[in-house]
Amino acid sequence: MSQPVLPPAVEALILGSRQLRWPDEAACAEFAQQLARHPGLAQACLELHGPLGAGKTTFVRHLLRALGVEGRIKSPTYTVMEPYTRPGLAPLAISHFDFYRFTDPREWVDAGFRDVFAAPGLKLAEWPERAAGMLPLADLRLHIEVDDDKPDARCVRLEAGTARGLELLE
Repeated sequence: MSQPVLPPAVEALILGSRQLRWPDEAACAEFAQQLARHPGLAQACLELHGPLGAGKTTFVRHLLRALGVEGRIKSPTYTVMEPYTRPGLAPLAISHFDFYRFTDPREWVDAGFRDVFAAPGLKLAEWPERAAGMLPLADLRLHIEVDDDKPDARCVRLEAGTARGLELLE
């Protein structure tokens, strides 16, 4: 599996990184549970990178379940954004974005996404490169790739772009 070459400006924004291998979906779910226990996640912005079928939405589903989200969790491929809340003593606003079909930066302004990203809560963005220049700096970027040797396994590179992201890496 080849690593993408990042432009120098983006490379400079990587404060720390870590490599993982999820041998199966259960390992993905376990990682999501560990991440969900981190208090810094509640206000984080996560970007999910990878090709179609890599498991970005699957990871989000596991993370939302680990955070206590109930009910149906669907991909926002056509709606671009799905909002979720975590019920209970510590309510949490969660916005799950899928910019795969995003074609025009004006959509960002028209949809009010600037306000959504400025509000408190967890932001999860699939296909963030399609909204390049519009998104705030991600705390943590997950690059998920199918393992060439085992199709059920995933190779994951985590990159911290902020101090909060560094905390999430630990």
